[in-house]
Amino acid sequence: MPKKAKETMQTQGIRFNTTLGQHILKNPLIIDNMLEKAALRSTDVVLEVGPGTGNMTVKMLPKVKKVVACEIDTRLVAELQKRVQNTPMQYRLQILVGDVLKTDLPFFDICVANLPYKISSPFVFKLLLHRPFFRCAVLMFQKEFADRLVAKPGSKMYCRLSVNTQLLARVDILMKVGKNNFRPPPKVESSVVRLEPRNPPPPINYKEWDGMLRILFVRKNKTLSASFKQSSTLELMEKNYKVYCSVTNTELPKDFSVKQKVEEILESIDYLQKRPRTMDIDDFLLLLLEFNSKGFHFS
Repeated sequence: MPKKAKETMQTQGIRFNTTLGQHILKNPLIIDNMLEKAALRSTDVVLEVGPGTGNMTVKMLPKVKKVVACEIDTRLVAELQKRVQNTPMQYRLQILVGDVLKTDLPFFDICVANLPYKISSPFVFKLLLHRPFFRCAVLMFQKEFADRLVAKPGSKMYCRLSVNTQLLARVDILMKVGKNNFRPPPKVESSVVRLEPRNPPPPINYKEWDGMLRILFVRKNKTLSASFKQSSTLELMEKNYKVYCSVTNTELPKDFSVKQKVEEILESIDYLQKRPRTMDIDDFLLLLLEFNSKGFHFS
């Protein structure tokens, strides 16, 4: 098949670009179900990402105060505008044209979206770190990605994404969605997920938390003792510790050994043999707290 034919598919006069993740949700029952789970209120401002031709948008507009739709494809923007033109609903629709990852998100109460799957991970964290807090998000993801979001310690799917998401939000899979519910059909199965931000969030430095998890999940089956013996990790920790000493006017001991110090910290909480794949959020929080209390930082 020629490359162009692979990347695009024409339906109802619109050529969808599947490299942009354009798979339009066509089944009205799935849309109705997503909106029901979102529990929209008449006072809500809704953020929709990737509205496509507006199948979900036009169902939301009569139910809410306003829909802010973010769409990167100007052809689809024109199609969406056409659908609401000269109707009372046109005043409830605001369209942001551009890449949602490069756009400052507006105020919104709730987010409902059939996301382009390739932006799933960065968008989830943009969403969960957004302030002020929103009530919840009901989002369509690739099934495998959704499974990672809800994965528990010890499962194969458990990863840094699972820990980070569950730190910042309550996560539930609401339903599975087969590929034939889309036009054109994607190559993967999908799931609808509900995210509810934890408010207030855990009182930690998120960049530092994620810095620690990056180290640990490079080899999630290794013991913490082995993970923290990597020379690149020890170099980073030593550098950060020296910055800490400089800022706090703490004298660096002449016989200072970062490797020995790290081992002492792990041993003090009996974590030398723990493995990231079996640790839960409380385990990671305790580990970060212990390191911080001894002057070790990860950002």
